[in-house]
Amino acid sequence: MYRRILVPVEHSAYDQIILAHVRTLAQLCQSSIVLIHVADGWAARHQRALQLRESEEMRLDREYIEGCCAALRRDGFDTDSILAGGDPAQEIAAAADREGCDLIAMAVHGHRGLQDVLYGTTANEVRHKSMVPVLMVRGVVPAGTR
Repeated sequence: MYRRILVPVEHSAYDQIILAHVRTLAQLCQSSIVLIHVADGWAARHQRALQLRESEEMRLDREYIEGCCAALRRDGFDTDSILAGGDPAQEIAAAADREGCDLIAMAVHGHRGLQDVLYGTTANEVRHKSMVPVLMVRGVVPAGTR
């Protein structure tokens, strides 16, 4: 069914929620997994254009995503990781196309109304920008662990 699943991670407790779902799905479908984290701070958004060195934020993000990738590999999954910088929705949609993914699996926070206006909704933008199906799993994280 799905050969290659793109999973955006954001370095939060929501990652474990989506990774638990993807582990089961990837095992059933014998899919490979591509993790992506999109750093969207000022340095990350302008790194290429200004030829900046990797920021501390990006170094920590790289360590995090590589750690997630290593954990999946230890459990027998074929996994790659991508650290991108820029607009999250644009980078996720582009990576799905570039990496030949046939599913994007994302955790969503479940904001409603004003929170969506204030914080935006990357998942909503991804589903409009990508031609790849998007699986959205609502994450419920205990207070204080986000």
